[in-house]
Amino acid sequence: MDRAQKQAEIEELDLAFSESGVVVISHYVGLTVAQMSELRAQMRNVGARAKVAKNTLARRAFEGKPGAGAAQYLKGQTLLAFSEDPVAAAKVVVEFSKKHEKLVVLGGAMGATVLNADGVKALAELPSLDQLRGGLIGLLQAPASKLARVVQAPAGQLARVFAAYSEKDAA
Repeated sequence: MDRAQKQAEIEELDLAFSESGVVVISHYVGLTVAQMSELRAQMRNVGARAKVAKNTLARRAFEGKPGAGAAQYLKGQTLLAFSEDPVAAAKVVVEFSKKHEKLVVLGGAMGATVLNADGVKALAELPSLDQLRGGLIGLLQAPASKLARVVQAPAGQLARVFAAYSEKDAA
């Protein structure tokens, strides 16, 4: 890489780290090309990205960021995974590492918080942003539907009473 390519790579990583809710760092030594392609596809499905970058360039991109302490995990062949949703990238990497022992989670950063491997795994167990939104909408809709049933119940009872009287008068 020449100097301009390195600078472009640093700027790309800088932008990715700035816009990401989480950055997960892991070792990928021994994964096949097919497995890496599968991981990248899973990451794209949840709106996350996985990138292999030179550690020195990634360290420079981390400089000045709130989670710059995560640069300590940039040793050896590392894979950087990042997403805007603070849970998505962690969830995919941890699930993939359970199926493929060659992918080892080292740590990461979520905002200013530096996470170790256990922190990333705990983060992966949390529900995603979309799941939280769905649950919140369900909670908001539940009282409205219960209220509608309660309001309709007396009207239904009143209608049955009128129907019974009209049948009685007709007989």
